[in-house]
Amino acid sequence: MGGNWKSATIKPEGLHSLIGKLRDEAYRVVGPTMRDDAIVYDDIAGLDDLPKGWTDDQEAGRYALARRSDDAYFGYNVGPHSWKQFLFPPVETMWHAQRDEDGAMTCSAPSRPKEKFAFVGVRACEIHAIAIQDRVFREGPFADNAYASRRQDAFIIAVNCGQAGATCFCSSMGTGPRADGGFDLALTELLEGGDHRFLVEIGSEAGAAIMEAVPHAPASSEQVEAAAAIVEETANRMGRSLETDGLKELLQGNLDHPRWNDVADRCLTCGNCTMVCPTCFCTTVEDHSDLENRTAERVRKWDSCFTLDFSYIHGGSVRTTTHSRYRQWMTHKLANWIDQFGTSGCVGCGRCITWCPTGIDLTEEAAAIRAAPSKADAQ
Repeated sequence: MGGNWKSATIKPEGLHSLIGKLRDEAYRVVGPTMRDDAIVYDDIAGLDDLPKGWTDDQEAGRYALARRSDDAYFGYNVGPHSWKQFLFPPVETMWHAQRDEDGAMTCSAPSRPKEKFAFVGVRACEIHAIAIQDRVFREGPFADNAYASRRQDAFIIAVNCGQAGATCFCSSMGTGPRADGGFDLALTELLEGGDHRFLVEIGSEAGAAIMEAVPHAPASSEQVEAAAAIVEETANRMGRSLETDGLKELLQGNLDHPRWNDVADRCLTCGNCTMVCPTCFCTTVEDHSDLENRTAERVRKWDSCFTLDFSYIHGGSVRTTTHSRYRQWMTHKLANWIDQFGTSGCVGCGRCITWCPTGIDLTEEAAAIRAAPSKADAQ
């Protein structure tokens, strides 16, 4: 907690003032809003842009909006968007090349406008997802400077979850539903008794400085207890669970399990799960040049390990079958990622389950392998 701050409360008007203050400080404020029959992340200017009174109904292969019985601003679960689209854009130019009249070639990095992001409504699982991408793109010997620049000044306003979705399993992964760090401010929405407020926790000096300009009141012990009870109730209502003890060894020791063929009969290899995943980082590059051979550029785009070309090397693709590509994704996400980065690559947000057209559920697949491990692989 920054400075001498303790928990405070703000009314919805205070949240509107907070968003306005961030905009005054030259932040590009991004938060939840409704578009295309979904709750997505986009630029917001105030309370009117938030999905007040709306929630989402999710299950394996199903997503639909529904009205709530109250006026909650954050009464929904995570949707198809994740924050990585702003820190790690789906399409990004890596360099330009220009040939002058004398034939000399010069290469340069593209000019990128300096943007300070303020993310409003970041869930605990998403904070952990951002931390995972930080390890991929900011730590180690091969840092991505563009990512690091966007991430450096990002201001994060977390929202502790007041409900659990049918496909959520963050409790199993230790990533939620309460934000335990990685934020500048954390909100818990309180709606009981007709008094609509947000409990505010300060997570950084920057958060404390912003809150100085926002109308607020000290939080009572009853309000702090009510907020804790909301999060505890959410944790007890997770729609899914995943047994993580020994999961890494289980998956790495069952590479020829018949379950991979079973899931392959249902998988479309569409890549939806990797596109909505907040931690996946696979990319491809494309080189373009003009017809006069004077300019060229390299563009990086999101890719998926489910595409046949992703593992293409001289002579063909390494993973030619559906079962090998699904196995690659799931074992990397839940097992091999730990060898690479020290943590699981899954934060339990449930997006891959909701947005799979055929409703494939990785918690179900892991449980099936655990229930009947392959004897051949175990030897």
